[in-house]
Amino acid sequence: MMLEHAMRRLVRFALANGLIEETDCHVAYNALLDLMQLEAPLPLDGEEDESLPETATPMLTVMCDEAVKRGIIEDSATRRDLFSTRIMGVFMPRPSEMIRQFQAIYAQKGPQAATDWFYALCRKSDYIRVDAIARNIRFFAPSEYGELEITINLSKPEKDPRDIAALLTKKSASEYPKCMLCPENEGYAGRLDFPARQTLRTIPLTLSGKPWHMQYSPYLYYDQHCIVFNDAHIPMKISRGTFERLLEFVTLFPHYFIGSNADLPIVGGSILNHDHFQGGCYHFPMEAAPAYAACSHPDAPDVRCELVEWPLSTLRLRSDKAQSLIDLADKVLTAWRGYSDESVGVLSHSGDTPHNTITPIARREGEGYVLDLVLRNNRTTPEYPLGIFHPHAELHHIKKENIGLIEVMGLFILPGRLSKELVALEEVLCGKRTLAQIEADEKLRAHLAWITDLSAAYGCALEANRAREVIRAELTRKCACVLRDAGVFKLDEAGKAAMTRFLRSAGFAC
Repeated sequence: MMLEHAMRRLVRFALANGLIEETDCHVAYNALLDLMQLEAPLPLDGEEDESLPETATPMLTVMCDEAVKRGIIEDSATRRDLFSTRIMGVFMPRPSEMIRQFQAIYAQKGPQAATDWFYALCRKSDYIRVDAIARNIRFFAPSEYGELEITINLSKPEKDPRDIAALLTKKSASEYPKCMLCPENEGYAGRLDFPARQTLRTIPLTLSGKPWHMQYSPYLYYDQHCIVFNDAHIPMKISRGTFERLLEFVTLFPHYFIGSNADLPIVGGSILNHDHFQGGCYHFPMEAAPAYAACSHPDAPDVRCELVEWPLSTLRLRSDKAQSLIDLADKVLTAWRGYSDESVGVLSHSGDTPHNTITPIARREGEGYVLDLVLRNNRTTPEYPLGIFHPHAELHHIKKENIGLIEVMGLFILPGRLSKELVALEEVLCGKRTLAQIEADEKLRAHLAWITDLSAAYGCALEANRAREVIRAELTRKCACVLRDAGVFKLDEAGKAAMTRFLRSAGFAC
């Protein structure tokens, strides 16, 4: 029977990929029998297939199908996800065993070997949803700010910025775990409104003398996309301690970058109620952006300061001494928190409500440290109810979500709805669909003004491949506009002069 083949094959997959050892096979197989509510093996129908797939997904699919047929689970995507994670939990080592192995590799072979091992474990255990991630559409394209990376996310729904802000006060039906970043997630079976986490494993860290942990993102957006989270369930807060922890982390893992979303709604990330960072082994478009000017600060003679040619206002600090970067970054943060410049729409407060904050990003360059400080402001007006420095309404058909850390650095995570919508727009440029059809379709109507302009510019008789090239190039232009809207001080003469005024107010020589 297919079920018996799938169970045996899954045990062999786990053995081949180092999830279990030979002596664990009987225990693992018997656990699968228990999950499938079987007292003994089923008869095999033909010989076993000796080949093994790259991921556990084929075997998990068979087992979930059989679980539905046998009435063990209901047939829904959520129930299948909960059950497949429960299955793979059979093969996961105890956290204590995994941590000992990680620390041994770190001590013997170094931090990169240790994270490579941990990353591979999370992929093979299906904690990182390799097959789901492979469905994402991903490409690189040039823009006026350099090459941008575009991903259309087919795994997770688009979030509304107002919903994200509401998470700060929203109470869930269950208070356990408090959120998806709390330490007690490790091994949690999940429920219909909360994902299963039997395959989650985390690495303990000490940052600023406090307990933190590192894990990987299940739906990672780039290589070794990790999340570093405070063990305490406390809200995001950018402070001097943030800079200390970021630089401590890249001292421990010099091959990784790490950064923090801002700590205010609109300009912050999707989880503001639990202090955390994001990092990984990846180079983003922003990193390649050149400097358009240099400056210095008399209190930090060993720090090299640059103004970056990037649409979000960025001060880049370099030094061989982490403490010097921390001290200067703290001065910038303190100055920016209270800074206003009405000529460019920047107000630090509306009454007691703060608007200014920073998105910080740390990495290593050889033995030195680099800290990018991206200035953010979340003020709203009747004209811009979702934020002055947020994608404006004419871009919402492409991007409406918060511009958080990842997009700040030039990697766009666009909503999955675009995968089908962009195909429809390509068909207009190929003459297979009319503008009237776009206008009549409720899901496509938001793109009408855009595709009307593109039709006028490129015509409606393009070859299919050319139409796709055009849509992707023009989509990238839209993404560049998103970044420009999110920038506090624009990259024009007035914006650069405003950036200089702020820096001088903070004691810099520009």
